[in-house]
Amino acid sequence: MAEAYIFDAVRTPLGRGGSEGALYEVKPIGLLLAVLEAIPRRCAIGPGDVEDLIIGCNAPVDGQGHDIARAALLYAGWGGATAGVQINRYDASGLEAAILAAMKVRSGWAQLVLAGGMESMSRAPGGSDGGPLTYDPEVMARAGYMAPGVAADLLATLEGFGREALDQYACQSQQRASHARDSGYFSRSIIPIYDQNGLLILGEDEQLRPDTTPEGLAQLPPAYEALGRQGYEEIALQQFPVLERIHYRHTTGNSSNPADGAALVLVGSREKGEALGLKARARIRAAATLSCGMALIQTGAVPAARKALQLAGMQPEDIGLWECQEPFAAVALHFQRELAAAEGAFNVNGGAIALGHPVGASGAILLGALLDEMERRDVAAGMAAVGASGGMGAAMVIERI
Repeated sequence: MAEAYIFDAVRTPLGRGGSEGALYEVKPIGLLLAVLEAIPRRCAIGPGDVEDLIIGCNAPVDGQGHDIARAALLYAGWGGATAGVQINRYDASGLEAAILAAMKVRSGWAQLVLAGGMESMSRAPGGSDGGPLTYDPEVMARAGYMAPGVAADLLATLEGFGREALDQYACQSQQRASHARDSGYFSRSIIPIYDQNGLLILGEDEQLRPDTTPEGLAQLPPAYEALGRQGYEEIALQQFPVLERIHYRHTTGNSSNPADGAALVLVGSREKGEALGLKARARIRAAATLSCGMALIQTGAVPAARKALQLAGMQPEDIGLWECQEPFAAVALHFQRELAAAEGAFNVNGGAIALGHPVGASGAILLGALLDEMERRDVAAGMAAVGASGGMGAAMVIERI
């Protein structure tokens, strides 16, 4: 079977997800266009070289609906040469797009594929796409659906993560992300966003709060207790009778916030890369997508990571760098504990708690961040992992070339 390689990875800066955010004025297709146009400039390739564009999007409605992948290609002038498809695996959509690209290449049915994700949460907030898992009470009850914030507090309660530990992790994420930004670690991959007059709209991530302290975070009230009292806590306690109650410990400070952004990864075969003069930066060693229980819907990254390691013939100690999506502090701490990921090798440049969480794009952002940091640190092998809503997870192991 052919091998799949990563040749490049780019992303936009992440804007605050709301009408006050810098990227609110940018149409969703404009976010995707920015990274789509950057790849040919950086890699000296043309539209005819890329066979498919796979884009993850969590809320494919309105300005980011109706197969925005194909729309962006047509908008960019690629329409006659490259196909496009939009997928949705919730938080794991961007990483799943890269997995699908690798599968196409490894099967021999494609030679060069662009994959990633986008989300304009300013224009299409979470839940705006509707759907039975979030709006049909009968389906929700039968599926045992759990609201993400309540599920995170349930996880913290089960794992014994206290408020102090959650806030300390969140503070660390802010400090690490701010240090990475100030040190230029993100600059290789970030594509600034300009308006139609060439004026800069946003050149770096907007939501970082370098002045965050544990003392300041401790003043924030729990964010999901009222939601839990609407029936979700009762559902959780039925599944975990060992608990008397859920302790609500996640706040807006130790949870991720909505964001706007887009990211792409260029995946292809060695032969195609050599023909186009592309230098492979990493080999995709293995990937996996698995499901977990609905009560703890963000923990799917753990079984996915274990399966990816098994497929790669590796052990956790073989991984030199980890990137795990952090929608909530407890989710990241749980993954780190379960995989025995070393503190100095885990989310070393912060994560979504600091940067924001543009849901459909986040998995591709993680993968690009992992690749850049592996090169900076000269690390041989790394893993990107995402736990997704709906009780799923995805993971990928990559190996430096």
